[in-house]
Amino acid sequence: MNSFVLSAATLWQRELVRFWRQKSRVLGVVASPLVFWLIIGYGSSDLARFYAGSLVLTVMFSAIFSTITIIEDRREGFLLSMMVSPAPRTALVLGKLLGSATLAWIQGVIFLCFAPLAGVHIGAINLVPAIAAIFLISFTLAGMGFVIAWRMESTAGFHAIMNLLLLPMWMVSGSLFPMATAHGVIRAVMWANPLTYSIALVNHTLGLSNADPGAAQSLIVTAAFGLSLLLISGMVAAQKSTRSAA
Repeated sequence: MNSFVLSAATLWQRELVRFWRQKSRVLGVVASPLVFWLIIGYGSSDLARFYAGSLVLTVMFSAIFSTITIIEDRREGFLLSMMVSPAPRTALVLGKLLGSATLAWIQGVIFLCFAPLAGVHIGAINLVPAIAAIFLISFTLAGMGFVIAWRMESTAGFHAIMNLLLLPMWMVSGSLFPMATAHGVIRAVMWANPLTYSIALVNHTLGLSNADPGAAQSLIVTAAFGLSLLLISGMVAAQKSTRSAA
């Protein structure tokens, strides 16, 4: 148990130290969604409408692209040394996920500070649920990044897959238009899109929406998706270690 906790904590700390040494990552991850939100929001004269979507976009960029360190670790040989160490494979997975999720959560909380610019006033009763929801979403998206990055050999390929997958997911998640105004196939896709429930969860915790999906449903789906990705991450890590050992 001590070996598990120590290994996971060490990897978690390593991810944080690596990130803060790369100041360009801090600026890029926070600034890009902020600029996007300001342009779209001011263009439509409704900053509040796009606030939750932009917050999730910030978290998504940070959580997903933080997992690119898996590819760098493989190239540098660090990942191999972890795989052959006596540390549990689950500790490797959890440490990586917590590191990426923590970074995304911190930047999501920073973005939360811009809420007054959108006319969104967060009461004390909403603050803790909102912060907790941001961490849950961060962890879930980190799991998605882990599953894909683990099987990638190049950062260019990872970026291509992520852009192909993430931007469409975000666009049909309720960030740009509500589910109520969507039609046909797009509405069905929005119901099936896990990110729809993440954005609805943020809206509900901030008191910005009472529309579908509901608060309880959004929480359950987001938590279930995160747990599923955690289990899948552990499975792909175990499969990789088995092949490497062979």
